[in-house]
Amino acid sequence: MENAGVGWIAAIIIGGIAGWLAEMFMKSQMGLLMNIVLGIVGAFIANLILSLIGVHLGGWVGYLIAGFIGACILIAIARAIRR
Repeated sequence: MENAGVGWIAAIIIGGIAGWLAEMFMKSQMGLLMNIVLGIVGAFIANLILSLIGVHLGGWVGYLIAGFIGACILIAIARAIRR
């Protein structure tokens, strides 16, 4: 099974980068494992949301963009819940 056209190892690497970029952008401190989780889950959520409006991102770059967007959304939701 593959995520958005990339294999699992690539998903972990790209998810980690996407999570780290989101962490920097949102000025959050999550840690490496959480960055990977945020990037992968964020990519899944962002791809789901984007596909509902007719936007389909594929490949490494698309997965990175979706992971970044999704991770930012997840960080924002976590902050809203904590408050």
